[in-house]
Amino acid sequence: MKKVLLVFLMMFCQIFYAQSDCTSSLAVCGNSAISYTPSGYGNVQEGPLGGGCLYSEHYSVWYTFTVSTSGTLTFLITPNAQADYDWAVFGPNKQCGSLGAPVRCSYASTASGILTGLNMTATDLSEGAGGDGFCKYMDVVAGETYYLIVDNFSANTNGFVLTWGGTATLSSPFTSAIQPNPFVPPGSPNATPNGPNEVIVCSSPAVFDFSTLSAGIINGNPNFVVSYHTSANDALTGNNPITTPQTVNTTTVYYYSISYLDPANPNSPISKCKQTGTFKFKQGNIVAQDASLSACNNNNAGTAVYDLTAAAVFTDPTAIKKYYPTLADLNAGTNEITIPTNYLSSTGTVYVKVTTLQGCSDDAQITLNFNPVVTVTEATLRSCFIEGSPATASFNLTAAAVTTQTGVTKKYYPSLTDAVNQTNEIATPAAYIAPNGVIYVRVTNSSGCYNVAKVTLIVLPPVYSSVLEDKIICIEDTTTLDAGPGFNGYEWSTGATTRTITNVGVGTYWVKLKTGECVSLQTVKVYPSEQPVITNIDIANNIVTVSVAGGTPPYKYSMDNIKWQDSNVFNNVPRGDNMIYVKDAYDCDPIHITVIVPNLINVITPNGDGINDVIDYSALAGKQSLVFSIFDRYGVKIFQADKSNGYKWDGTSGGKKVPTGTYWYSVTWNENDKKNTPFKYSGWVMVKNRE
Repeated sequence: MKKVLLVFLMMFCQIFYAQSDCTSSLAVCGNSAISYTPSGYGNVQEGPLGGGCLYSEHYSVWYTFTVSTSGTLTFLITPNAQADYDWAVFGPNKQCGSLGAPVRCSYASTASGILTGLNMTATDLSEGAGGDGFCKYMDVVAGETYYLIVDNFSANTNGFVLTWGGTATLSSPFTSAIQPNPFVPPGSPNATPNGPNEVIVCSSPAVFDFSTLSAGIINGNPNFVVSYHTSANDALTGNNPITTPQTVNTTTVYYYSISYLDPANPNSPISKCKQTGTFKFKQGNIVAQDASLSACNNNNAGTAVYDLTAAAVFTDPTAIKKYYPTLADLNAGTNEITIPTNYLSSTGTVYVKVTTLQGCSDDAQITLNFNPVVTVTEATLRSCFIEGSPATASFNLTAAAVTTQTGVTKKYYPSLTDAVNQTNEIATPAAYIAPNGVIYVRVTNSSGCYNVAKVTLIVLPPVYSSVLEDKIICIEDTTTLDAGPGFNGYEWSTGATTRTITNVGVGTYWVKLKTGECVSLQTVKVYPSEQPVITNIDIANNIVTVSVAGGTPPYKYSMDNIKWQDSNVFNNVPRGDNMIYVKDAYDCDPIHITVIVPNLINVITPNGDGINDVIDYSALAGKQSLVFSIFDRYGVKIFQADKSNGYKWDGTSGGKKVPTGTYWYSVTWNENDKKNTPFKYSGWVMVKNRE
């Protein structure tokens, strides 16, 4: 609307203002393009101007503009046809009569029709004859005011178009900052295309107060005023305004003119800006139409809330409507319904009195009805448990059959209060995770009416086999796993779909047990029995004692893997390598270990004859942590044979021969097996030393 009115304004500027003086210069309102055709000069022939740029006016027009935002400013004057335009800019903030030298000017248009103005590439501040017609752009600051004269040196009526450029903006009251709302033309559109709007009067002729239209035209824009006129010329100049109620008819075209009154500077150039429009009067008493309203009887309350203002009883939005419960109240002006937008009532009738701004009025009846009822039923949803969270399930709430009506929308809420108040809506009703409980569905039809249905949620729990249990078997054996009866289907991790699976070795297995539509995943493990471990071998002469840990007692012991005994002691074990076997109560393949029973040397005579001079256990040097220790009869260690002395003893202690007598010795090592089984071999020796 602003653009339309501005174009209308510019059109009249061409017709009624062929020229102007500095003191009556036309205000440039914003950066909009200006189309103008000067046909002479104003009341005063002003010249010379521009310090020699312009010697006198020919066909000229004066403009004034004020900078709104700082920046660069350019403009382009484009002649419509054969014309030679010169121009000059004065300012900033100069007064007519003392403009001084121009800040920019040009009289370089030696060829008719040449472009001229300010641009971003020129460097000259003034352009003389023979130049390209362009001067350097202006750096302008917000609040500065300038004057621009544009003169048609050719003295013809071929007009021009003036367009603005650069980063600066020019002041105008018709911007969103000053004019936040659109202006609203008075009246209604004319049935004749492009005809003036029509303002209704109840009779013709009629006395009409034009000021009653002002508030509607201004539409809340502060500091704008409207004047009314009987000619377009007066509307543009502000002359001869209609200030009192006038007798009007339906044939005369009237004009309104919108102006801005700058509260900080009433003489501001933008206060000269105007937007104009036309209207005429149309006779016609109004006819209010009876209407009906339908509202929702939600939850069958027997009442509904009606917006009486929505009843289409009259189309003019400016008309005043008053509502009453009875016709008698309407006629008497009593018991007016003060909140018609929120009227609680059962079905019935109310009455409305419609009055236009021109005082025309009529009455109408509004019939109140209920919209069709939304029918709902309660529903139940069952869903299988979620693996890992068996107390919950994922429910598709949209599958709940709460209504058979079509054309409805459903929204889902965790409580009845939420459903009524439309709070905490369930955002993903097709995958709602919840335990056993209830939710509520708000079912709304196309009329906006609703009803609430309750949906009960039941989590179907997992059903597991009571007979399928973990097993322990020998690692080399297999077993059978039985999931038991009572299921609709079985699917094992082995791929089998039978109730049982056979030849199952050690490992972890699972089976999917189907009950109805639900599937429970049950895991079962087949453990290997724990192998016993030989922790120690003690050899005393020909007696071997085996120590065992782990596995499941009681243990069985054997030296040939055929004959088994309960005792862990073997007597009369022959010298050399022997095999010991051990198994536990699971009777799995036995573990075994090689036991070495060394040769017993009971007497040494360390006399240097090379016969029985030493005890030598170097044959066991390959064993781990081999140590050979000698003790006297009191248990005091008197010698230790190890790698440093070749695992031999020659009957000395501290470099001296020991006395003849009986000594005890022990040989310990760790076997070279996975468990580093410790061995201990002990015995006695007689040492005969000659003194």
